[in-house]
Amino acid sequence: MGEREEAQNATPQPVSVTESQPEHSSHEKGEVDFSSNPNPQPFVVQDDGTPPEDRSDADSGPETLLGDETYPEGGLQAWLVVFGAWCALLAALGLMNSIATFQTYIATNQLSAYEEGTVGWIFSLYSALAFFCGIYIGPLFDRFGPKWLILPGSVCVVAAVMILSVCTEYWHFLLTFGFLNGVGTSLLFTPSIAAVGHFFRNRRGLASGFASTGGGLGGIIFPLMLTSLFERVGWAWAVRILGFLCMFLLIFANLLIRKRLPAAKNASPHPDFRIFRDRAFTLLTVGVFLLEFGLFIPLAYISSYALSRGFDATFAFQILPILNAGSVFGRVFPGWLADKIGPYNSNLMSLCITIFGCYVVWLPFGGTTPGLVIFAVLFGFATGNNISITPVCISRLCHTQHYGRYYATCYTIVSIACLIGIPIGGSIVQATDGDYWGLIVFVGLTQALAFGFIYAAKAVKVGWKPWTKF
Repeated sequence: MGEREEAQNATPQPVSVTESQPEHSSHEKGEVDFSSNPNPQPFVVQDDGTPPEDRSDADSGPETLLGDETYPEGGLQAWLVVFGAWCALLAALGLMNSIATFQTYIATNQLSAYEEGTVGWIFSLYSALAFFCGIYIGPLFDRFGPKWLILPGSVCVVAAVMILSVCTEYWHFLLTFGFLNGVGTSLLFTPSIAAVGHFFRNRRGLASGFASTGGGLGGIIFPLMLTSLFERVGWAWAVRILGFLCMFLLIFANLLIRKRLPAAKNASPHPDFRIFRDRAFTLLTVGVFLLEFGLFIPLAYISSYALSRGFDATFAFQILPILNAGSVFGRVFPGWLADKIGPYNSNLMSLCITIFGCYVVWLPFGGTTPGLVIFAVLFGFATGNNISITPVCISRLCHTQHYGRYYATCYTIVSIACLIGIPIGGSIVQATDGDYWGLIVFVGLTQALAFGFIYAAKAVKVGWKPWTKF
């Protein structure tokens, strides 16, 4: 019996659902044709009851019935998928959240003859490919599921980390960490996030938040582990040990991640840019572009910033795990909050925290230990929410069976920001004679602009009132 049949034969009865639509929409409940209308109006799902007493899985939430689909909202299989996604993101995004450790070490050792901005292109290429390749990976997930994406992604990431241990030249790092690891991360990232959406709708923010904590936790464990191992066993074996850890995690990801819903009608494995006809999606994409533009700059340069302000190397490497510790909490609590107040409102609140952190904490007090630690925690908390909740924001604009395509299309555009953000940050530092005030102002500006575009995307759907749930 297939997974879809198993989901249909589950004992719980779905709670009743109403669809709240703007005046221009004439669809009635159960008559929504998403194959012809891939840009549905927002739905409000109401929980009118509790699951039957004979329900066997105590961890399951009330099922959500949306159109002709039923979302388990929990259960063993659903949470195993979340755990599999957590393992994949711990490996993939753990590496992404550790780029400051890699960049600082490589720039002061193997590639010390190169300018910091030039070294930054290695990690910009990696970050860009991690999102850009999703333009095809998202539609392929919608059509065929995660199995044949997660496996090659795992091979690419593990191979890239292992080969990284013997790299010595600039082009070695560019091809290995930048290209191979970037492609592998994309093959893991998109299916992991999209698969969670097949099992949750009402609780999607919470489930996505739990899954994405893997990336934040990896950003704590990996830098601390590498910093310790660099001194004990050297670069080569430190990186190899990291590779073995990634291999272990990705075995679980391959075993547990799966899709539940069948492919959408007329699903194509090719990208479709016609979805930009949806004004809300276009505005959201621009907002996420600006958000990610500024997000990766502190991740890449905060350790270098600490060294430039006279902090010792130990603290400079530890500030990144502190930032990522804030990110772990920022991925769980706001995920729960997003289910209560709406993912767009949660995202906008976090952007306010980021802007406050840049201009009120980092810029005037970043040269002090308390100031830099407070900024790292605030920035990590806020951006952790942005990373985990942005996919939920995208899902509000489309049918779940089109979600991989929407998500991947958005982040393909965003990949351009990831490509140019870190080198631009390095150029700003050089233009200010090694001082970082210009970089801090630039990061805050990108987040302020991101706030404006994401708020406008929300307004297109539900109006300009700030506390309307969406």
